[in-house]
Amino acid sequence: MNANRKTKQDNLHHLFSTLAEKKQFNGTILVAEKGEITYKGAFGLADFKTERKLTSRSIFDLASVSKAFTAMGIMILQEQGKLSYDDPVKNYIHELPYPGITIRHLLQHTSGLPDYMSFFLKQWDRSKFVTNKDVLDMLKEDQPPVRFQPNEQWEYGNTAYILLALLTERVSGMSYADFLQTEIFQPLGMQHTRVYNRRYSHERIEDYAYGHVYAAESNTYELPDHVPSVDYVVFLDGVQGDGAISSNVDDMLRWDRALYTDKLVKRSTLEEAFRPVKLNNQETFDYGFGWLLPKDQTGGRIVSHSGGWPGYHTYFIRYIDEDKTIICLNNIEQDTAFEQIILAEIDNILFERPYTIPASPPAEEAAVEIDTTVYSRYIGTYQLFPEGEIQVTQKETRLFFQLPVLSMTELLPLSETRFFPRATFDQVEFIRNASGKATEMILHSSGQSRKAVRIQ
Repeated sequence: MNANRKTKQDNLHHLFSTLAEKKQFNGTILVAEKGEITYKGAFGLADFKTERKLTSRSIFDLASVSKAFTAMGIMILQEQGKLSYDDPVKNYIHELPYPGITIRHLLQHTSGLPDYMSFFLKQWDRSKFVTNKDVLDMLKEDQPPVRFQPNEQWEYGNTAYILLALLTERVSGMSYADFLQTEIFQPLGMQHTRVYNRRYSHERIEDYAYGHVYAAESNTYELPDHVPSVDYVVFLDGVQGDGAISSNVDDMLRWDRALYTDKLVKRSTLEEAFRPVKLNNQETFDYGFGWLLPKDQTGGRIVSHSGGWPGYHTYFIRYIDEDKTIICLNNIEQDTAFEQIILAEIDNILFERPYTIPASPPAEEAAVEIDTTVYSRYIGTYQLFPEGEIQVTQKETRLFFQLPVLSMTELLPLSETRFFPRATFDQVEFIRNASGKATEMILHSSGQSRKAVRIQ
């Protein structure tokens, strides 16, 4: 190992061992350059109940990092001559009641399709599992309105990738899981990667990292299955395509290496997958086929994706001009802003820039004493965006809020009107009317502010 690589290895170990000691990282990390591992480590627990430790071989739910595999399946079928990106989806899924949507629109999140989760969270018998067929049946029978017309806007969503999984099955004649196994995982030697719906299938995988969320009321980390605000992970466990792939850092490095070759598809096909969206109005957005397309500080190309699901945060970042790779798999829920800071410090180490250990989010000690009777003025439902409601509740002398599809968290006071969610850099500000009752909420996060209007 050369001196530069050794220095990077030492710095990365210092960063992650320090974060682990402060209980700010629980997961596995792999950093590679030109396919050679610069650093690999595992910190924390795979199972908080049994205190089983994570290993570098531990297998995690990838959440939305799975989307790149779904997209690759479509790219393979395109090269096999079985479909074209600009084909109408209705050519393959005839019962879909939304005209004008192409396969490309699904791949690039420009279809305008409604969010399936919002529907099933409100209108589903939670004793039954939701499957991809149920999502299609919902679109066919209930026909919720589209968010916008195809290719008029870009909006990230999950419904499109469930339809891509269904389309894969209809075109290939195989199940989505078998198709990916046959066409991607097996050829690349990804022996620890599979489509895995563990609650739906009741299968168990050795060395599996169970995702945990912080249960605000009990002040402990628990499986989301037992936390009411996120127990939807159980009945939504039958869907595939938008997530549901599990893997480990070594297999993800195999995937990374394959994307520099033509082992799965031609280089020209990959280049198209890494091209930004072009909307009808000619505006572009930095998203390809299952990949975000940011630029690094020197202007080099990056293709990446993150994944979030109760108990998991995952990141897969490829600096394709420099051939550097970051694979970060977490099995606890963590502040997204803090994770971005961690990733920025990994970037600094990787490119031999000065780095620092990130400052921690405010601890509970930062909270101030206030008259908690004001909490009753804030309890209610706030509309953040057309399909997102924030719930603010109170239990005894503690105030809680819950963002859409995330676990409930406690709000700790900085003043009578300004609060911070536990273990985050975010702040929540309540705007009150003349009588002192909150009429809206301002969310301050990562230098941006968003307003949520009280509706109940």
